[in-house]
Amino acid sequence: MTGNRGRWPKIDEERGVEDVTLLILEWLGEQGVNAMIRMDAERLADNVPAWTFAAGGGPLTHGMRAGGRTVQQCMSVALARLRDAGLSVPF
Repeated sequence: MTGNRGRWPKIDEERGVEDVTLLILEWLGEQGVNAMIRMDAERLADNVPAWTFAAGGGPLTHGMRAGGRTVQQCMSVALARLRDAGLSVPF
């Protein structure tokens, strides 16, 4: 983990990706990647996937987006796409 400043907690493997989402965003920032996760209340009310992850910059040659009905679904897709783009996310 590049730039580890002693803040990475032990990950409880019994819990989902939502427990490490902020750590993933922070790690991406340390790699020079701009990233965000968003929940759209209007989309939620319309019963369509309301969670969106977006990232770009740094080692990502193209921006990327991922969506899902839950934060877990959204981040699972996002992590797979980040790894496909060559970023070895340590979570």
